[in-house]
Amino acid sequence: MVTKKPLSSSLFSSLIFFLLAISCHAFSIREASISGLQLAFKQKKLTSRQLVEFYVGEIHGLNSVLKGVIEINPDALYQADRADYERRVRAPGALVGLHGIPILLKDNIATKDKLNTTAGSFALLRSVVPRDAGVVAKLRKSGAIILGKASLSEWAAFRSLNAPNGFSARGGQGKNPYVLSDDPCGSSSGSAISVAANFVAVSLGTETDGSILCPSNANSVVGIKPTVGLTSRAGVIPISPRQDTVGPICRTVSDAVIVLDAIVGVDYNDGATQEASKYIPHGGYKQFLKPYGLKGKRLGIVRNPFLGFASKAESQAFEYHLQTLRQGGSVIVDHLEIANINAILNSTGSGEAIALLAEFKISLNTYLKDLVASPVRTLADVIAFNQKFADLEKINEFGQDIFLLAQATNGIGKVEKAALINLEKLTRDGFQKLMRYYKLDALVTPGAGFAPVLAIGGFPGINVPAGYDDKGVPFGINFGGLKGTEPKLIQIAFGFEQATKIRKPPTFKA
Repeated sequence: MVTKKPLSSSLFSSLIFFLLAISCHAFSIREASISGLQLAFKQKKLTSRQLVEFYVGEIHGLNSVLKGVIEINPDALYQADRADYERRVRAPGALVGLHGIPILLKDNIATKDKLNTTAGSFALLRSVVPRDAGVVAKLRKSGAIILGKASLSEWAAFRSLNAPNGFSARGGQGKNPYVLSDDPCGSSSGSAISVAANFVAVSLGTETDGSILCPSNANSVVGIKPTVGLTSRAGVIPISPRQDTVGPICRTVSDAVIVLDAIVGVDYNDGATQEASKYIPHGGYKQFLKPYGLKGKRLGIVRNPFLGFASKAESQAFEYHLQTLRQGGSVIVDHLEIANINAILNSTGSGEAIALLAEFKISLNTYLKDLVASPVRTLADVIAFNQKFADLEKINEFGQDIFLLAQATNGIGKVEKAALINLEKLTRDGFQKLMRYYKLDALVTPGAGFAPVLAIGGFPGINVPAGYDDKGVPFGINFGGLKGTEPKLIQIAFGFEQATKIRKPPTFKA
């Protein structure tokens, strides 16, 4: 639920924005990038307090329809005032990066403050986390303002196969800000909705299989799904340590890269970050925001089955965008095939579902046990809570079949080990072999249907807005690569974005 604010405060926020808009040095907060906001700070056209007040005003004005935000941080204005003070006294780090910039976090990312961390479920309301999530600690160090928690598909879409994308008991049904009746996708739906609708400039989402790439694709925003381990998962309500990753959702590639730079790195509470840290380039990722990033890149095109998932408008746009990529200097290697692609995309047949169910029970029980205080301590407790409080946990009408299947597992046994071996084989003989044989820098696909290929191997991907159909429904283009290839993917995504500049603000069509 969003914390209520007095009407006078909301009017005050609107007045501030109005005065800014009519000033002789007008600056529009809406659609502003991080660099634009930092420049406005520097030129004293804007303060972090004014920025927070504007975003809170927008949330109160539209969130009752869009349901992109679950909770606003009651300390956000205090953090804004501190950022403004640090800017005035020229504290180290002020006026760069995320300093003084509000950010929304998906409600499965823990914050050790007055905010709840619930995965959208009443079962975890008023639970107490032991510490900030690793990525949150890095955000605070960068000077970012934690504005609140974004809505999501409850339990990161790992509770029920029947629940709609973007729905949770605490948050309600998230809506696509471009066409309200269209699917916002999940599970990081609120993070994408909020950025698209200008509730905030930047947000964090999480992905196990498609949960950053799909909502970014559906809501016309940029989403980066990092290599697994590049960003810490410590303090994130888990599904699978083998596939979970945390990444930025923003309106531009450059903003997403600034957030990525802030959250990558070693966290001793997540062992995977030590191994993945070898991929982090000296000097960070911002250096790869090059206008000619497409030049010389070898880009693979797998038409079957991904173009079959696309609408007519998406297919036509994709063909047009291939010409854009060529004109930018990329080498297009077309009509490629990923071995056993149908098996990879079938989570039951591939073994992904079997592995995830067992991993979820183990990792969730560990997370719940580590909480300082909680109404539930095991997956079994969560299932019992949902049964007992059916009227409160409104998602009960969709059931909890995934929970029940996960609860029936008993660790990583023979069946699970066989599934994991099969996933490794499918990855090795499919995506990895294709990328290496053709010496590709990235694979390019329309939409987010490619997500499972990246998910089972822990590979990175970036979604960039690519167009809108005749009803105004957005769609994107995805660039995926091997582990640690974020620098190349950023060059490609930024080059494509700058060549097309196709994204436009939402229309809020019914």
